[in-house]
Amino acid sequence: MTGPRVFLVDDHAMVRAGVRSELGDDVQVVGEAADVATAVTGIRATTPDVVLLDVHLPDGGGRAVLETLRAELPATRWLALSVSDAAEDVIAVIRAGARGYVTKTISGPDLRDAVRRVAEGDVVFSPRLAGFVLDAFAASAAPAAPAEDPAVDPGLDLLSAREREVMQLLARGYTYREIGGRLFISVKTVESHASNVLRKLQLSNRNELTRWAATNRLL
Repeated sequence: MTGPRVFLVDDHAMVRAGVRSELGDDVQVVGEAADVATAVTGIRATTPDVVLLDVHLPDGGGRAVLETLRAELPATRWLALSVSDAAEDVIAVIRAGARGYVTKTISGPDLRDAVRRVAEGDVVFSPRLAGFVLDAFAASAAPAAPAEDPAVDPGLDLLSAREREVMQLLARGYTYREIGGRLFISVKTVESHASNVLRKLQLSNRNELTRWAATNRLL
């Protein structure tokens, strides 16, 4: 079996079974846990590529698991999967080091795509949650340039109108499939535009693109 090695953390056995079923053969589920202590022990033992982490656990939160192991396992990436879409939950787990946050309303194909992207170093958010993160980090960032000198990156001028649309949706956390649906273009066309955007802006991945878009006030 190929694909990322994934560890599931959720206090509901039926949820874990459903997630395992939705992930199918696209990943290797190497373990699962229902509480903080078991999760910490299991993740240490298996060193997965990605941990799918519920935010709320009965003996603590997913954030406690992440903060215990993040420095110890730098190669492991963390993706929050929660029923909560509260801003405080999203911001807390992202500040603790998670690479993304999706809600349990996500479809099976989109969840598999999210796990793969996080394993590859990308960041993933359910669309409406990206704004929480951008607002939180913008508020804590260094003071912006004076209003009379907006200093927008000149790379923006290199983008076509369609590429700008794709850029903004990518930076807000939409999947290629969602972008294609919103713009009425194929996933392959979205991928082509995304590649052009990163090349023209001299960026390496979606994480850098999100920071770039926030810095340039394009979201």
